[in-house]
Amino acid sequence: MEIDYFKKVRILDGGMGQELLARGMKPNGTLWSANALLDKNYHELLLNTHLDYIKSGADVICTTTFTTRRLRLRDNGVEDKFEYLNKKAGEIAKKAQEKYPHIKIAGELPPQNFTYEADNRESDLITKNFNEQAKILNPYVDFFILHVLSSIREFECAIEAIKEFKKPYLIGIHISEGTKLPSGEKISDIKKVFDENLLGVILTCISPENFEQNFNELKNLNIPFGFKFNAFETTQPKDGYTASYGKSNGNPNEFLGQRKDLTPEVIAKIAKKFKESGATMLGGCCETTPAHIEAIKKII
Repeated sequence: MEIDYFKKVRILDGGMGQELLARGMKPNGTLWSANALLDKNYHELLLNTHLDYIKSGADVICTTTFTTRRLRLRDNGVEDKFEYLNKKAGEIAKKAQEKYPHIKIAGELPPQNFTYEADNRESDLITKNFNEQAKILNPYVDFFILHVLSSIREFECAIEAIKEFKKPYLIGIHISEGTKLPSGEKISDIKKVFDENLLGVILTCISPENFEQNFNELKNLNIPFGFKFNAFETTQPKDGYTASYGKSNGNPNEFLGQRKDLTPEVIAKIAKKFKESGATMLGGCCETTPAHIEAIKKII
């Protein structure tokens, strides 16, 4: 895959976990999107959701591996399915690519501990966790997306973990609010991890308002940049994401909320403004749908 792929405007897919729930997938503990892999009755639903994003205009789809990390599987008593679930996610994404060969598959490497929180475990363990997941996904993907990570050290670990596969990667920074990662670091601090395999940097699972607040610092990195917007009301719930999710029925919008104002038309208008200011990666995250991606496609 060419390293300058994102120097041209590309559309990324939207949210998978929330979209699958909206399409009828039943929650299963805190497995979220991983339940569509665990239960073979949802495999066709998952494939069709990938396909609908592609038909709506996505140039890139992500493997559905945000909750197939070991810790989440262990919490739900299915860690023994780790290899199967990650492999199945790759296989289903590949089926979509076989139907639409022009699209790229991003191997989604999520935070290996908790979501929206910096991982404070030993670096060797974090790197090992990333490597185990990347190794399974590698045969199916064109590049890796280091998705919704919350500290510079996590990015360092992830980049080290994928070196052996010699594939490019996209950095996906999460900021819950303000201008700093959950670790307290600034976006500009990410420059120290850059190497020749970097495709660009995006802000992921972030509100449009927060993206605007961080736009200039992101643009000043002088590499391809963009976003995956969410339509949650917050990613910093009162009791903390981890504690709140553990008490939920398996749908994060129970405690993160669901914005009704971010319609496809509104998201497209916001995306157009940022595209005209230099953003080349335009996509959605939680609570965005194929309709949002289709609306973004129309402004390109």
